[in-house]
Amino acid sequence: MFAQRFYPDDPLMREPPPLPVPHAHAREINDYFDFFVNTFEVYDRDQIRHHHPAPSDAVNSLGEVPDSAWFTNRIGSGPMSTDELVRGPDAGHDPAAGQWTVISAKNQGITPGLVIRDSAGRKYFLKFDPKSNPEMATAADVIGAKFYYALGYNVPENYIVHFRRERLALDSKSTFKDSAGRKRAMAPRDLDKILDKVPHNREGEYRGMASLTVPGELIGPFRYTGTRSDDPNDIVDHERRRDLRGLYVFCAWLNHTDAKSINSLDSLVDENGLRYVKHYLIDFGDLMGSDSDEPKDPYRGHEFVYQTGPAVTQLLTFGFYAPAWMHADYPHIPAIGNFDYETFDPERWRSNYQNPAFQLRTPGDTYWAAKKVMAFTDDDIRAIVATGQYSDPRASQWATRCLIERRNRIGRAFFRDILPLDHFAVRDGKLVFDDLAVKYGFEGARTYTVQWSVLDNFNSRKTTIPGATTFLVPHSTEPYLAADIQASDPRKTVVVYLRGTQVVGVDRTW
Repeated sequence: MFAQRFYPDDPLMREPPPLPVPHAHAREINDYFDFFVNTFEVYDRDQIRHHHPAPSDAVNSLGEVPDSAWFTNRIGSGPMSTDELVRGPDAGHDPAAGQWTVISAKNQGITPGLVIRDSAGRKYFLKFDPKSNPEMATAADVIGAKFYYALGYNVPENYIVHFRRERLALDSKSTFKDSAGRKRAMAPRDLDKILDKVPHNREGEYRGMASLTVPGELIGPFRYTGTRSDDPNDIVDHERRRDLRGLYVFCAWLNHTDAKSINSLDSLVDENGLRYVKHYLIDFGDLMGSDSDEPKDPYRGHEFVYQTGPAVTQLLTFGFYAPAWMHADYPHIPAIGNFDYETFDPERWRSNYQNPAFQLRTPGDTYWAAKKVMAFTDDDIRAIVATGQYSDPRASQWATRCLIERRNRIGRAFFRDILPLDHFAVRDGKLVFDDLAVKYGFEGARTYTVQWSVLDNFNSRKTTIPGATTFLVPHSTEPYLAADIQASDPRKTVVVYLRGTQVVGVDRTW
């Protein structure tokens, strides 16, 4: 059966306007159930075991992810100024001056939190650092939001805030969830007990991270498998979405080990007169060396929480075998926690437990994501890290150094899995491109071969053009041409499709 390969509107850079969604059901995902299901069963394990995942979807004819309710192309798709990177998702909605009203609070865990409303009526989730590591989690949350926004995801506005106890006032209907999970009316002493658990400076000033409530009607997290049955726009299985498979690379770079469904959020938003479901990533307090309430255990990022292999190896070698991460040398910087680059292996990085989209990633997905990571310059990284407002210069310097080195390891690893040719264009009658591995210094200059063909767009059949083996675009009366490009490895090819002088498609093999 034949199908038309390209259409007049290819390549699509933005998905069509979403269908209206007047109502969707709010749902919750139990954290323990999510862990159990993704650890022991749930998706097609044969695809993972034999590493033959289905092709990635939610991509255009160039292999890129178009703008959608999930993703917006930013860095790597066009220039972003330092001001844009530093601003990130923030729209000037940091908590207003004046009194903040406490609506509710929780006192579970080492780092409790508050829900507040500022004097302008905006609602925030106010989070804190553990006493042992001031600035660690709050900085990670702010820095993470900036990076993920630049990478293309929907994220909340996160702000570092400083305040005194007298700025907080209880609402008459304030509620409180105690250490046993019981909900009751909140009293001033409850607020005082919460603040006793978090660090403050000599002047009695507290530092927190205020996360502005995501706009719209909140309807719970999304899953990394399947689709939402009540969202007519959600038609691609999440485990096959390139923006979720490629998220593995971004999480590995930032050491975001807690990337799971519970740290996502769907919201029914009204934009430009249209009501639809928008998908967000939230909660970045566990990035880099932070585990939110304590420094990250050194094994995180290297092993799953539940994984028998390393334990068996330790047993069989009587404890003499020790993986490299066990010997990691972390500088004693409380605001950073445990974060390094020397033990970082991008292809073997692990989140806390298995994520279906991550497990089904392909070299095409990791290449797509690595391009975006490599688009951050050293100065870009330094500027975003500075938004964490570390008081210790060593913290900013170490976080920046680690992210730069981890970025380079990502490029080196994932540009090796594919022929990393990109930025195709026709100039002066010639097909030109960048070899990203050469551009970033991971490979030396190399030679490429090309064979041009005519493409029959209605049956995807290619007919070789004899003698067309240079990068000059051959003269042809046919509307579509294809250029098959190779370097030294015949398994790694790139096919570039032209309609006239416009690049309309790219295929890759590996």
